[in-house]
Amino acid sequence: MAITMLTSANFKDVVANSDIPVIVDFYADWCMPCKRIAPTLEEIAKEKDGEVLVCKVDVDQSQDLAVAHQVMSIPNIISFKNGEVYKRAVGAVSKEELLDLVK
Repeated sequence: MAITMLTSANFKDVVANSDIPVIVDFYADWCMPCKRIAPTLEEIAKEKDGEVLVCKVDVDQSQDLAVAHQVMSIPNIISFKNGEVYKRAVGAVSKEELLDLVK
């Protein structure tokens, strides 16, 4: 499955209504570490289709979401289970670390 783009308009609906864990990557287009982990997130979205929902939030476009989730550095990856924050990772982390966010 493709990565789902989240905005202020759809964030709550997508995250709260997901029956599976959600990984949300708070990123910016100009961020080099964000670009480095993007292919890994795409791999996870394809490999774990139906098991994990992978989403992205552009912090430049949705600053309110970044503030609400206390995103101070990017990439900032937050996992949600049952609509609640579960785990968090900051920086260009490995695929294993990303997958650990939903274990």
